[in-house]
Amino acid sequence: MLGYTRSDKVTQIFNRRSDEFTFNMTRVIENPQTVNLTVRVFSLRGCHLIAMFARTPIAKEFRKWVLDVLDKEVLQRQIDTRVKINAEQQACLKEIVDRRCEGSVKKRTELWGRHNKHFRIPRYNELLAIHFQDAVDYLETLSIKAKGDVHIDENQSIEILCIHAKLFQAWWRTHSPTLGKLNPLLESMLHDNMFYITSAIKDLCKKYDIELPNYDYEHMFELNMLPHQRYLLLK
Repeated sequence: MLGYTRSDKVTQIFNRRSDEFTFNMTRVIENPQTVNLTVRVFSLRGCHLIAMFARTPIAKEFRKWVLDVLDKEVLQRQIDTRVKINAEQQACLKEIVDRRCEGSVKKRTELWGRHNKHFRIPRYNELLAIHFQDAVDYLETLSIKAKGDVHIDENQSIEILCIHAKLFQAWWRTHSPTLGKLNPLLESMLHDNMFYITSAIKDLCKKYDIELPNYDYEHMFELNMLPHQRYLLLK
């Protein structure tokens, strides 16, 4: 599976790194196919460790997959524990606002107000750690008028529109089978609209170089989910 042409390559990897393998990861057993000979076998965890040390193209792809899994695990843990930004990150956001408001109390109020509304939090120090970089980008790029009024620029308006369109599509995928039983004709008409919405979202994101948030759209509107669980999918 690793792409080696000689089976002893796995043995060589193990011999070089044997101190990192536990008894539950590998052991030598009697070979069931050959009398008086033994064979070294590996558990699934042991196989994973062998692949971490291997130097084949397949092993390289495996290590990339492991990193992707770890990234998702860390992100999910942050969501589950709802880790908030630390003091250093709070200071970073405050520095951006102080710099951009140029001493204007009105501008500062508007900046924090827009920021907190955008991330649906009562105050900026309640921001989740997973949204810190998004908050930095948001505060740095938010357009401010000369008198201190803040407005959302064209790209931000289009991004918000696309996000809500995808939310509507997620709702539709969950509940369209039920609607189809009540009114098949209406369900068929809306189904065609969903196709055009998908194309429009794709074209707009490409034209304006927009990368939409990676929300769990597929499970957001399942009926067996409690409201606070749907909120976690958005966060």
